[in-house]
Amino acid sequence: MREIKILAIVLFFTAVTYWGVEPYAHSQMHPHVAPADFSFKDIEPLHVNGNIENGQVLVEANCIACHSIKTLGLEAPMSVEDAASAYGVVPPDLSHAGVIYDKNYLAGFLKDPVGATKLSHKFGDAKPYAMPSYSFLSEQEIADIVAYLKNSVATKASDKTVFEEACGRCHSMKYDGLKAQTPASSLKSYLGAEAPDVSMMIRSKKAEYLSTFINEPLKMVEGIAMPRVGLTEASQDQVINYMESVGDRKKAERESLGLKLIGFMAIFTLIAYLWKVQIWKEVE
Repeated sequence: MREIKILAIVLFFTAVTYWGVEPYAHSQMHPHVAPADFSFKDIEPLHVNGNIENGQVLVEANCIACHSIKTLGLEAPMSVEDAASAYGVVPPDLSHAGVIYDKNYLAGFLKDPVGATKLSHKFGDAKPYAMPSYSFLSEQEIADIVAYLKNSVATKASDKTVFEEACGRCHSMKYDGLKAQTPASSLKSYLGAEAPDVSMMIRSKKAEYLSTFINEPLKMVEGIAMPRVGLTEASQDQVINYMESVGDRKKAERESLGLKLIGFMAIFTLIAYLWKVQIWKEVE
């Protein structure tokens, strides 16, 4: 009976520490941030429907001078080295842009790239952003470009492809043999810092953190150079799934083993207690 009282006291103070002190400490070290916003409320939505045929003409006239669309057989007009030297970062392939990026984000990005990516603290008149603003286009023309990318280029992408197109220009995934498309020296000069390899990021930051961070990096890290990329919720889930498949391949096995271990310890504790009771009965 004495041991049970001691156990109860220990459990009480442990509970007070965990449910009283720990949440407070966590709130101070990790202040609450708004959840991921996949509707991109700060960007004015399109008010017109796009025309796919006109969109194709506009893309060919305005986009393929810098961007590739490999699914249509349009390769990048410049080598990786030349593009990185000219722009600081390799322009993305647009093959799956309509699939992986939010419609309104794409429109907002075309109008105001710095505003959409939330990089005004990094780029401005003194240091122009690599992607120029297309605010001179009418809303209808921007809607046409978005409609073309959404409906005529590609309709789906694998988890790995989404990562490569959304993240792979800056980040490496060495555990899967992927190297950042932009040379490290150019990228550091462009961003002011090196972009980390993200092979193990899923284990150090966890999916919940990454969900908010990828959606809007500035919510989680003040002054960071990483842009808001505008992924849809489904595409962001694909990125996280891919990161998990590379960096945490043993997750399912580890979690199942944990449950088995807890079960074993519970049974062992019961057996040990019953054995103790029996021994003390014999002693008494």
